[in-house]
Amino acid sequence: MSTGQVENQNNERQEEMTRGFDGRDEQEVSEQSNHNGRKSNRGFAAMSPERQKQIASEGGRAAHKQGVAHEWNSDEARKAGKKGGQTVSQNREHMSEIGRRGGQRSGGRRRQQNDTESSE
Repeated sequence: MSTGQVENQNNERQEEMTRGFDGRDEQEVSEQSNHNGRKSNRGFAAMSPERQKQIASEGGRAAHKQGVAHEWNSDEARKAGKKGGQTVSQNREHMSEIGRRGGQRSGGRRRQQNDTESSE
């Protein structure tokens, strides 16, 4: 992507953020604020989830391109996964629910397999 294209995208983003979600500019929005004194939705939060995701991924790609993004090695990933697993597994109610859903989704297939093997 050329510098001109990047500047153009930045300008478009800036325009989106200064316009309200409904396309009105900041002045129109402030003149027609609601009864609580708050302005209409505008900026990043007012954008569609797809557009937010697109902007966020551009930031990630830019960080990688500049060489400043963190890249996990296998040891770091292993430690992070272990830490997350330990944290999640401390919630016994959550773990019980996970097991219950797994059993329901299997639809008793394991039991049917065991019954078939034992009858042979």
